Amino acid sequence: MPVTLLVVGGGRMGEALVAGLLRQGPWQPGDLAVVDPDPARRAALSALGVALADVVGTELTASATGAVLAVKPEVAEPACRTLGAAGITRVLSIVAGMPTGRLEACLPAGAVVVRAMPNTPALVGAGVSAMSGGGAAASSDLEWAESVLAAVGTVVRVPERHLDAVTGLSGSGPAYVFLVAEALIEAGVLAGLSRDVSRTLVLETLRGSAALLAETGETPEVLRAGVTSPGGTTAAGLRALEARAVRSAFLEAVLAAAERSRNLAR
Repeated sequence: MPVTLLVVGGGRMGEALVAGLLRQGPWQPGDLAVVDPDPARRAALSALGVALADVVGTELTASATGAVLAVKPEVAEPACRTLGAAGITRVLSIVAGMPTGRLEACLPAGAVVVRAMPNTPALVGAGVSAMSGGGAAASSDLEWAESVLAAVGTVVRVPERHLDAVTGLSGSGPAYVFLVAEALIEAGVLAGLSRDVSRTLVLETLRGSAALLAETGETPEVLRAGVTSPGGTTAAGLRALEARAVRSAFLEAVLAAAERSRNLAR
């Protein structure tokens, strides 16, 4: 069966995309190929049943309708030049901080680049990706890219100038949530709970709170107010958080991560 989609980079996100595509359908293992120079990564991917290679070659790209670029920023441009030389003219890039213009310059004239920022919950099919098209991207190219990204979660479209903000918010956001989870678990232990009980309480509180926010359609402010009785325990806890500028810390974290994303592109 001819390969229709080439994934360059078999790391965690590349693997998540391939697994998601196979899980969602109508993609079959024979439709996909992964290129990664690391033998250990190729061995780890072998269970997926897709074609594997250590370099991009025309035998893989002859029938491919596009490629996903899932490599480190420092090798993105050389990898893109290799794709262009092998005849690939449509690329979905999930390379952090790499503008479409720099990748388009590595491809033949008229080639299409769609840039996206997925996040790590894509590893369990619950990610969110923001995407934008480069100068040559048509609506059909955006629909193609969205069909690939939708295999691992929700997809939104934004202007490319907003992708650094996306990186600071949803790209880095899971780390902020995990830090909150760590702190809450430790707080439960400090208050006298066993670590196992504290972890279960925190995990289910985060899961349930996210579901409540998503399914009710209420704003966070309304839901927070619904938990906070005047003079009650929650009000005391929130007062302690606000006194330590937790809200401001999150604002600064997102802005710092977005600025770092902008610097990576320079």
